[in-house]
Amino acid sequence: MRQRKEQTGPKTTGLNTTSMKRIHGSIAHDLGVDIVTGIYKPGDTLPGEIEFSEQLDVSRTAYREAVRILCAKGLVESRPRTGTRVTEKERWNLLDPDVLAWMFEGEPSVEFIRDLFELRMIIEPSAAELAALRRTGADLARMGHALEEMARHGLATEAGREADQLFHHAILDASRNEPLRTLSSTIAAAVSWTTIFKQRKRKLPRDPVQDHRVLYEAIGNSDPVAARAAMVELVRLAQEDTELAL
Repeated sequence: MRQRKEQTGPKTTGLNTTSMKRIHGSIAHDLGVDIVTGIYKPGDTLPGEIEFSEQLDVSRTAYREAVRILCAKGLVESRPRTGTRVTEKERWNLLDPDVLAWMFEGEPSVEFIRDLFELRMIIEPSAAELAALRRTGADLARMGHALEEMARHGLATEAGREADQLFHHAILDASRNEPLRTLSSTIAAAVSWTTIFKQRKRKLPRDPVQDHRVLYEAIGNSDPVAARAAMVELVRLAQEDTELAL
């Protein structure tokens, strides 16, 4: 774990709710990264709250809140007397955007990245098909604006990647399928982190904006067959680009 200073003076005095959330969120982040990258392995016991708080100079309350966050994401379980243990990977909520982000802070396995693209290929073509049938003018306006921002900033920038996420968000929203829309944050996170990953050592091999334009036009034309095909091709090419970075 990284050395951390919460603040000088008593550990909890003077900290407002926002500061406390930021502190325990930061602790959860660091522990989460250590878990998903294998520093702490399934079955390992995390440091006790007294040991942890004294070692890193954070409050016991902040540590407990961080552990609650990790429990909610399936990474750990806490039991009286046995402490907090890292769970088996099968119990981790890999669809959680935070967990996805933590995975990519390390070196995600080839299998994990391919699994993400497999998930996208299952979900996104169907979402695009539904969006072509159910989209509204407002949906198209959101997609169009996101597309313009992607082209203006480029996917090598944070602003461009945020626009890319908004584009995919808008498509899942336009599907008007509530369970499908709950996956929007997961899909957007997968899009963003694989985009960052594939340009970590080299420039993007090509500009994918045109692939998004083809998809946008198919949805705008209310053509579900073309929308599905365009999304399949978009995800396929994105995976192909990412494979070059593996």
